[in-house]
Amino acid sequence: MKAVHPIYNWPFAMVCLSSLFFSASFNMLIPELPAYLSSLGGAEYKGLIIALFTLTAGISRPFSGKLTDSIGRIPVMAIGSLVCFVCGFLYPLLTSVAGFLLLRLIHGFSTGFKPTATAAYVADLVPVGRWGEAMGIHGLFFSTGMALGPALGSTIVQFYSMDVLFYASSFLALLSIAILYNMKETLPGKQRFQLRHLQVGRNDIFEWKVFPAALVTLLSYLSYGAILTLVPDWGDFIGIHNKGLFFMVFTIASLVVRFVAGKFSDRRGRETVIRGGLIMLVFSLIVMASWQSSWGLLAGGVLYGIATGILSPGINAWTVDMSDPDKRGKAMATMYIALEAGIGLGALIAGTIYQDHISRIPGLFYSAAIITLVAIVYMYWRKKHA
Repeated sequence: MKAVHPIYNWPFAMVCLSSLFFSASFNMLIPELPAYLSSLGGAEYKGLIIALFTLTAGISRPFSGKLTDSIGRIPVMAIGSLVCFVCGFLYPLLTSVAGFLLLRLIHGFSTGFKPTATAAYVADLVPVGRWGEAMGIHGLFFSTGMALGPALGSTIVQFYSMDVLFYASSFLALLSIAILYNMKETLPGKQRFQLRHLQVGRNDIFEWKVFPAALVTLLSYLSYGAILTLVPDWGDFIGIHNKGLFFMVFTIASLVVRFVAGKFSDRRGRETVIRGGLIMLVFSLIVMASWQSSWGLLAGGVLYGIATGILSPGINAWTVDMSDPDKRGKAMATMYIALEAGIGLGALIAGTIYQDHISRIPGLFYSAAIITLVAIVYMYWRKKHA
């Protein structure tokens, strides 16, 4: 499709706004879910809160990638938001530990569909030389949802109840769907849905052309899974009682740099920017592990936000750079499979080791920093052998 100029147009603005509401919808639940699961009698399953969510997100990526490249970007975006809408109404009904974990499994389909199609839609709208900038701007909106959602969610629980929080999540998902109505499809030659579109073969699962971006994504997002699992309890232990505060701080920091980092990657190269983001990520984890106070956690959150604000648009644009236009959905799905695998494994490993022993948390942050160092070594190895 011929690129639309300039990138600041109505379709781009609408897809960004839809992503903001979608991001807020599922992120507003995260800080409160560990305590909620404990209240249901499932404290030992805290690591599964994120792991189950990311499991189905990862499993669904090949399907969402294939559907994005066949039936269109907009229907797949709508499916992702619809899952969030439905799950918000089911959480108050399924109040057993098994029911809750089942819903976390189902809820994961939302992020398996929406971000894959959104990234392809944005790439369709934007000229090749401005993909980094566009991914950075879109990331501003998605990250705004990540910042506002947890803070809003904790406030709702403080003054109302968990049930109200779940319904509020559904309402924001509904807004995300409504925005997509009447938006113009960007996929040329889109097909009507047929059951064969759900037949995923070995060649539909992974786009090997984007393996470098997928590997770096996997290694760098293991730390995020650990943070999602550990920070609510760690923050409460060191005196931060609004569980959404850390997530708000790190996301605001991410917002500050995303636009500049994306634009910089267009000019100086993706890999240069990504290496810088990885180094900052390691430093942030060391700060969180060694400075064991509320100020240390918040300072680490700011640094972690800056790191992710640098990495996210750079890796997204790098993935698009390496992909073929007719396999853009598959390429983005591959990168997101790695992202979900990283988050899920990080959450599962951290939760399994943690087991409500607060003293283990700093060591887990250090371990995440070491794993991120592996990604840095790989990036410099690529530079040397390019």
